[in-house]
Amino acid sequence: MRRTERSEGGFTLLEMMVTISVMLILLSIAMPLYSASIRRAREDNFRQNVETLNRVIFQYTLDKKKAPTSLEDLRSAGYIESVPNDITGTQSWETEEDDKTILSLSQTEGGIYAVHSASSQTGSNGKPYSEW
Repeated sequence: MRRTERSEGGFTLLEMMVTISVMLILLSIAMPLYSASIRRAREDNFRQNVETLNRVIFQYTLDKKKAPTSLEDLRSAGYIESVPNDITGTQSWETEEDDKTILSLSQTEGGIYAVHSASSQTGSNGKPYSEW
């Protein structure tokens, strides 16, 4: 009897299962790292937005000798292009207003002196976004 060799170029089921298992293991390691880096980037962007808004409020108050009455005043005066979104993805900034808070000696009117998030979500550092 003559034995014929079959040389087909396919993969066996076992080879496919091993390959898929290795890929799943690598994905299970990579996904949490990816998710954490995305969250860290969002929080860094949020922190920068809060710092920028507070710095611009201060600069507006020094320049105009009065505090802004809304964040829209900053946009209309050209200090920012648009009011950025907070961490929740909506424009839910909470402003701190006071007629008695004076940021400069030449300031004539009170108004907004700071801004923070109105979100009740907690950041990766354990503090709520509203306290950043």
